[in-house]
Amino acid sequence: MSGKPRLTYLNGRGRMEPIRWLLAAAGVEFEEVYLETKEQYDKLIKDGFLLFQQVPLVEIDGMKMVQTRAIMSYIAGKYNLYGKDLKERALIDMYVEGISDLMQMILTFPFSPPDAKEKNLEAIKERATNRYFPVFEKVLKQHGQDFLVGNKFSWADVQLMEAILAVEEKVPAVLSGFPQLQVFKTKMSNMPTIKKFLQPGSPRKPPPDAHYVETVLRVFKK
Repeated sequence: MSGKPRLTYLNGRGRMEPIRWLLAAAGVEFEEVYLETKEQYDKLIKDGFLLFQQVPLVEIDGMKMVQTRAIMSYIAGKYNLYGKDLKERALIDMYVEGISDLMQMILTFPFSPPDAKEKNLEAIKERATNRYFPVFEKVLKQHGQDFLVGNKFSWADVQLMEAILAVEEKVPAVLSGFPQLQVFKTKMSNMPTIKKFLQPGSPRKPPPDAHYVETVLRVFKK
């Protein structure tokens, strides 16, 4: 096995996508193993690879890591994307937690029953424009810096960029009332590692489609 981190998940976004984003933003190449059957998933559990019987699984630095938040904390710390002191880390944690709450709505959206899709889409738009994006607009405006914390690129910036693009896929004009976030998005898009990740052919996954939903239900069926 090479020294690259090895990611085991489905061939889609889900809970692995923020991990892909963070590794890519740090300029780290990784390998992926895709689960396609329940048997593959059950074997990982049986072999003791999954501490809590859940993926994502990331093999890095001799560890088999599970739990998205723990994996991302480790990657952020390892690649100097986690602030310079405890106070900065606390801010990054707060912002990341907030963005994760918004992303949870996006994560579950493809699994909405058809009659709930419109209502759930409206909820994503309402939360993004009234609860989450105003926070980051205000932070960027108040300190007048390019990044959310300590004027240095961090895990929080990566998460926010992912969230902006994910919401825009569903609500294209969502940033119309947020000039600071528009500038932030442009700057982030032009950072070399992120620019590379946004190119066709990168490990970034497309929005979930019916096939992805089908695969998730098949692999994780009780």
